[in-house]
Amino acid sequence: MTTERSSASSEVEVPHEGIRLGATLHVPEQREQPEQREQPDQPLGFVVFAHGSGSSRHSPRNRYVADVLHQAGLGTLLLDLLLPPEEQDRGNVFDIPLLGRRLTSAVRWLRGRPEAGELPIGYFGASTGAGAALWAAAEPDAGIAAVVSRGGRPDLAGARLELVRAPTLLVVGGADRQVLELNRVALAQLRCPAELTIVPGATHLFEEDGALEQVATLARDWFLNHLGEP
Repeated sequence: MTTERSSASSEVEVPHEGIRLGATLHVPEQREQPEQREQPDQPLGFVVFAHGSGSSRHSPRNRYVADVLHQAGLGTLLLDLLLPPEEQDRGNVFDIPLLGRRLTSAVRWLRGRPEAGELPIGYFGASTGAGAALWAAAEPDAGIAAVVSRGGRPDLAGARLELVRAPTLLVVGGADRQVLELNRVALAQLRCPAELTIVPGATHLFEEDGALEQVATLARDWFLNHLGEP
């Protein structure tokens, strides 16, 4: 008997302080073959995605990483942290406390869903979204199991870096020199289990052949190690 995984996705709205944020919720399902009826399988955990500036929950890079996580049995919530009118103000993109509070609301909402329940939850942040993810992970009652940053700006979390307790993986392209230096400085400030992994030759968006695949594999393994293994 072989086991194949597929993903059921739905467009949802996450409430936050009187507004509703658009999001895509993916819940892995297990299908057993041959001649076995479809049996839903509880995910190992969920990963909430925080995109960077100029992007959205429809980012093809984040969706690619999410698909790899689905195949490993992880659920995902890809979230728009800003409403369309808010995106016109560039200052909102770098308002890390604003974005971090919205991530916290998303996790609270997710924990109230029957698909998630008591399952562990992690953050995957890209660019400025990584700063927001680490800011939110530092909340005293965050209960975040793991964080992965892709080409992120962890430095934007500021003094909160020292308060993060979730195991954190920083993934940076070797050719993304300015961001790489910022990540090295942030790594020294983290007091949680943390690693910096460099993808050789990759630039900020990991557009080089095989670069994004490496990011997805690194993220999958990190989350499986810290959210639980099948």
